[in-house]
Amino acid sequence: MRHALITGGAGFIGSHLAEALLKKGDRVTVIDDLSTGRFENIEHLTSNPNFHFAIETITNQTVMDRLVSECDLIFHLAAAVGVDLIVRSPIHTIETNVMGTEMVLKTARRYRTKVMIASTSEIYGKSTKAPFSEDDDRVMGPTTKSRWSYATSKALDEFLALAYHKEVGLPVVVFRLFNTVGPRQRGRYGMVIPRFVQWALRNEPIQIYGDGQQTRCFANVSDVVEAIDRLSECEAAVGDVFNIGSQEEVTIRELAERVRERTNSQSEIVTIPYNEAYEEGFEDMRRRVPDISKVQRLIGWKPRKTLNETLDEVIAYFRTGGSQ
Repeated sequence: MRHALITGGAGFIGSHLAEALLKKGDRVTVIDDLSTGRFENIEHLTSNPNFHFAIETITNQTVMDRLVSECDLIFHLAAAVGVDLIVRSPIHTIETNVMGTEMVLKTARRYRTKVMIASTSEIYGKSTKAPFSEDDDRVMGPTTKSRWSYATSKALDEFLALAYHKEVGLPVVVFRLFNTVGPRQRGRYGMVIPRFVQWALRNEPIQIYGDGQQTRCFANVSDVVEAIDRLSECEAAVGDVFNIGSQEEVTIRELAERVRERTNSQSEIVTIPYNEAYEEGFEDMRRRVPDISKVQRLIGWKPRKTLNETLDEVIAYFRTGGSQ
């Protein structure tokens, strides 16, 4: 039985990971300050004797030292997430991501604890090469665009994690998540599918930012959690970086149309310029498609659920009272 610590474990992905690990028989401790995570995501786990949680920030050195000393493995998912939050709160984004990761790695070093570091497809920036593979060059926008603060902070997280591995031998694995979707994800911070679904269910206009021709690949959270867990058990993954995501590419306009169709909604689909949705001069990726051949070769993983299946899960979640 492993004892896993999940930072940001009350969040969307973290709560699903906690469920999966408990189902396997692992012990799980969650630390989350509930700034973007929600206690409701993990409340149903609190009756499990193998589950424990602490409502605290990961920059609290005393609390982190105690929790890390008691665990065998850390899944570091705590981060500022969502385009809306990143644009509105760049200081919070940078400090949360960089200082939080530094605290996790420093504490893990003290106890030689393995760390699984969550990163992001935002790392690739404005690169036009697709699909993105792990060793591709990155193309970042200017520092005057707060949009790129998240990608830069997560790149620094990766550099720091890999430096700890190279310099002091800390076992780390970096996994770059592409768009991940499923029940419990909220649209509050700019997540596109929950927002589309909620608008459609209320027959309100479905708002597309930009021209709608930008493409994304949406992976089901259950598939993503499986990949993260299997990588954590693979010694050959240590010291390396892996993409995790779906390769089922869809334009945002087509996504809106699918949501409208699958909800039998009367919503109209409208386009909103980026500078109205976010900020003047906002920049976006046109395509975001992962090359997942590396993770497939190592652990034999590939996504199993289709986008339509995932959309139906999210629709059912909100229809049965899922909160925003």
